[in-house]
Amino acid sequence: MSQELAAVGIDAFDEQVYRALLARQAAAPAELAGELGTGPERVARALDRMHDRGLVGRLSGPRRRYAAIDPQHAVEALIQERTVELGRVRSAAGELAGLFEAARRGDAKEVEIVSGREALGRWFVRLQQEAKHQVRTLDRPPYALTTANPVEETAMRGGLTYRAVYAPEALEWPGVLDDIRRLVAQGEQARVLPGLRIKLAIADDALALMPLSLDLTDVRAAVIRPSSLLDALTDYWRLCWTVATPLLAPPRPTGPGGESAASGEVASGEVASGEVASGGAASGDAEPGEEDRLLLALLVSGLKDEAIARQLGWSVRTMRRRMSRLHDQLGAANRFQAGAIAARRGWI
Repeated sequence: MSQELAAVGIDAFDEQVYRALLARQAAAPAELAGELGTGPERVARALDRMHDRGLVGRLSGPRRRYAAIDPQHAVEALIQERTVELGRVRSAAGELAGLFEAARRGDAKEVEIVSGREALGRWFVRLQQEAKHQVRTLDRPPYALTTANPVEETAMRGGLTYRAVYAPEALEWPGVLDDIRRLVAQGEQARVLPGLRIKLAIADDALALMPLSLDLTDVRAAVIRPSSLLDALTDYWRLCWTVATPLLAPPRPTGPGGESAASGEVASGEVASGEVASGGAASGDAEPGEEDRLLLALLVSGLKDEAIARQLGWSVRTMRRRMSRLHDQLGAANRFQAGAIAARRGWI
């Protein structure tokens, strides 16, 4: 079984289906299943995965049929995507080298180790209470005590700025997405970054708290004060924030009469009704509702279809039907294009 596309994240079976489709140019899952000697549902799942990666397109009509997209363009896009990911790894290696250098120079004396879930929780509260301007976090499961942050809402009302980068896995935990939506409505700036491997909280540039392991049977964390190590962690947070995808936008302020403050003018990153968006797509269509905006945000966050449907309380079939309608509305061939166009229009 060929595996030439494994380097760009396509597994062996999906590549086999793709090659069979290339030979036919267009086919239904059942047609390819007979040729490959497997079940049509397995082939259909493979085609859906490749549709999400931009390798195949879904044909219109009552029958479920797919057409192969020219590999010259489709595979090149996957190569560029993987190149960007490798660039992130290269940048992260520089940050890790900074951590190593900090330890070699003896800055570790500025690090205090705390143990136990209760101690970790107390330090997280203390870090936020000591912050004067901003709190920056990297958030991912598992959670030692609770998924909620009881301090943040009060702190934001007091003028503190919160910027959080979430791992997609966090959005799959019960209640987390609802918590994020509530916090964003009150001012939190939230982004999502696949592949996030650490948890971190930084108060201003003065104090950081970082669990040393994701193993809840051995809860230990480093309390880090001003040092080269803190500088390196702060730079790493900035790198994550830069490459992360905005998750949700806070509600637009309204004028005295209840109308949007942007009424009558074009807000930054948005396109007025009837104008032409960059890339040539007409933007006269009605903007999506809150559910569709959230659907788009979760799609570009990297969540799987099943997880998105579960968070929105839909069936997977309903979720895919809604996404197909958004693809048509945006003129997009796959979810990556849909995310880019939706961001350009200011939908997410």
